[in-house]
Amino acid sequence: MILTVTLNPAVDKTYTAGELIAGHVNRMRTVMSIAGGKGINVARVLRQYGHSVYAAGFLGGYTGDFIEDQLNREGIGCRFVRVEGDTRVNMNILSDNGYVTEILEPGPEISGEDLNRFFAGYDELMEECGLVVLSGSLAVGAPDDIYATLISKASDRGVRVILDTSGEALRKGIEAGPYMIKPNQRELEYIVGHKLVNRETVAHAALSIHEKGVEHVVVSMGKKGLLSVSGNKVYFAKAGKVEALNTVSCGDSVVASYAMSMLEGVSDEQALVRAAAISAANATTLKNADIPKEIVEELEKTMTVEVLI
Repeated sequence: MILTVTLNPAVDKTYTAGELIAGHVNRMRTVMSIAGGKGINVARVLRQYGHSVYAAGFLGGYTGDFIEDQLNREGIGCRFVRVEGDTRVNMNILSDNGYVTEILEPGPEISGEDLNRFFAGYDELMEECGLVVLSGSLAVGAPDDIYATLISKASDRGVRVILDTSGEALRKGIEAGPYMIKPNQRELEYIVGHKLVNRETVAHAALSIHEKGVEHVVVSMGKKGLLSVSGNKVYFAKAGKVEALNTVSCGDSVVASYAMSMLEGVSDEQALVRAAAISAANATTLKNADIPKEIVEELEKTMTVEVLI
């Protein structure tokens, strides 16, 4: 069983429009609502590939009900703590000119009692799970070392953790020694404290974190490709060109792919190729975390892995 944790989930509303003009009435052409949040996106990809998965975090109000109902229909086990207030709604507006505009709500504030109930449930879930994925922004009211605490709890039980977050939550999480992290280039720059101007500087920055005790560092670089550090080697792969309709949850697709590869024990090169292919395939549909497997298979056939270091 895999556990995904989404502390600040959302109902993701994806709109399409001809153009978005600030200060004017903007009429959307289409709208689609889906249960979202980074860990929930990871869980959805895992279910598409037949893995058993729990989703945990905080939910509230009618938007929380919407998320739980949708996940139950998809066969994802819900282990959320119910809180006061409504789970947030995030808007992703795709314009015909290629611009993508995201409007993100803060979400409900989490109390100390909410946190205690969550920790108690998390401890119980550790008895059933062989891998934990911690993804996304923190809930309002959650301490910035909460991921570090969850990593330590999992490590005490011999459970590996993948961490995908940003800012101080990422910095403190790294100090707790997760098995794997997946920053994007900007998040990695925050951790190392300077600009990363090319692929080589990204590689050395990722390697420096690996040398501090993180077994696996994967850096998503958008359309430039995917970089992976493990065993003191740095690998790089780039998927073939696809027609991108929606890039939301491409990073989450990388995380889900690596979770599967960790459980299956595939090689570092195979894991990188599959993650790059799944991430690229995710971008070809409007629905978040919806993977066309036939596109994945075609992309995998044409990809090669470079060894950078």
